[in-house]
Amino acid sequence: MQKIRIILATLFVVALQTKGQNMALTTKQQALVAIAANEAKGNIEELKTALNEGLEQGLTVSEAKEALSQLYAYTGFPRSLNALGALQQVIKERTKAGLRLEEGREADPLPKEYDALSQGTEVQTQLCGGQPFTYTFAPQTDYYLKSHLFGDIFARNNLTFADREVVTVSAISALPGCEPQLQAHVSGARNMGVSDDALKEMPALLEAKVGAAEAERLRGALASVFGETYSPIQTVDFSVWPKGESNPYGKYFTGESFLADVGGGMMNVTFEPRCRNNWHVHHKQVQVLICVSGRGWYQEWSKEAIEMTPGTIIAVPAEVKHWHGAASNSWFQHLTYHKDVQEGASNEWLEAVTNEIYDALK
Repeated sequence: MQKIRIILATLFVVALQTKGQNMALTTKQQALVAIAANEAKGNIEELKTALNEGLEQGLTVSEAKEALSQLYAYTGFPRSLNALGALQQVIKERTKAGLRLEEGREADPLPKEYDALSQGTEVQTQLCGGQPFTYTFAPQTDYYLKSHLFGDIFARNNLTFADREVVTVSAISALPGCEPQLQAHVSGARNMGVSDDALKEMPALLEAKVGAAEAERLRGALASVFGETYSPIQTVDFSVWPKGESNPYGKYFTGESFLADVGGGMMNVTFEPRCRNNWHVHHKQVQVLICVSGRGWYQEWSKEAIEMTPGTIIAVPAEVKHWHGAASNSWFQHLTYHKDVQEGASNEWLEAVTNEIYDALK
């Protein structure tokens, strides 16, 4: 079940962070994973939480500032500047509260004869596994990449090349539609000294501290680069349709579900992958189901199951035995409300949907 997976991911992180030497990622890099991904998402409140956790664990102000400054090249100046503003606020609050705050050292100044283009070309070639890369389609962009990003920014030695690639991979994991760049930077991270064990630890950190979608995106990239089999889980965006709280009717469900009151007499039900409710009957009322996210199933007794995707609307007749729930490889959300409610209306919960019935669905 997805809930168990998340709990195990969280316990995995907490247990290993208790003894940082047991993780391939350094304590600093663990903090940078959550900081970079939340910066890329633009989630300022979660970014502040990640910054506070990192600073409490010994991440320096210089290192945090450097990571957020680097990210303008990957997520844009607006995200980077907002994140730096959040860091300023966190520093102010921690200073006032007398909490741990280490300034750290600034990057060493570059020599006067420093050639950013030449050094950047060398760094980019190392990141690409020794293969020189030239973006001939857009020569000016190629120059910016070599001279500024890999020349000027990567030359600042208050973060290592490995640290910088941990930052980059974490941030791109939070950017939908950037899977080719994510795969390239997973390979680049290996070339810059990030071990395979460290890379494989990152999805659990993302799942525990940022979100399931970011973790799944990185799992896919890692599998692609490592040549491993991977079965992706379709996630949903809880900022659009809220996840809500643990479902108080959970005893009538197989798997974990959540319930959110969205107003107007409607409830939003969220199902983790494979979660479904028991067979049940609505007496003297019609239930309406509206799929808003993910993929799921609706099935009436003795009938074929109907796939539900965003926009699918089903009116469940009164007195009909049925069930509904998520597909095996997807989260699922539907709105629900009742209409044509008569006096004495009620719900009758019946037996669970067996794995034999559920696993026959494709």
